[in-house]
Amino acid sequence: MKVILLQNTAGLGEKYEVKNVSDGYARNFLFPKNLAKLATPKAVKVIEIEKKRREQEKEVQKDILKLNIQKLMETKIIVERKTNEKGHLFDSLDPKDISKILKEKYQLDIPPKIIKIENPIKAIGDFKIKVGENEIAVTVSSH
Repeated sequence: MKVILLQNTAGLGEKYEVKNVSDGYARNFLFPKNLAKLATPKAVKVIEIEKKRREQEKEVQKDILKLNIQKLMETKIIVERKTNEKGHLFDSLDPKDISKILKEKYQLDIPPKIIKIENPIKAIGDFKIKVGENEIAVTVSSH
């Protein structure tokens, strides 16, 4: 029986793939758990259209990310945090924190997964972090 996978399924395939599986496997496991649906000609056409739309959306997202990174390269990033008397931060900065700050303060949507910091930032000063393939300077100061 041909089915269209509705989710990534370990050992079987990825979302929107058309797979040939045994009737029992489809009826007893895939269909009840909403992991797949029957691959009718109409359903296959709908899935193909959805795949194309998702690919176009991914391309648009990549372009937006490139523009955001380009804007980021032109921006001086200053992060203000509470520190103790020795200049150590009360909480460290990690990629999630940097992403949140960029979104709130600079209106730049940069996902944390592309921000690379060798070690979490735990003190005030100037730091270099990688965003994608680019290196940017971040200044951490106390407030």
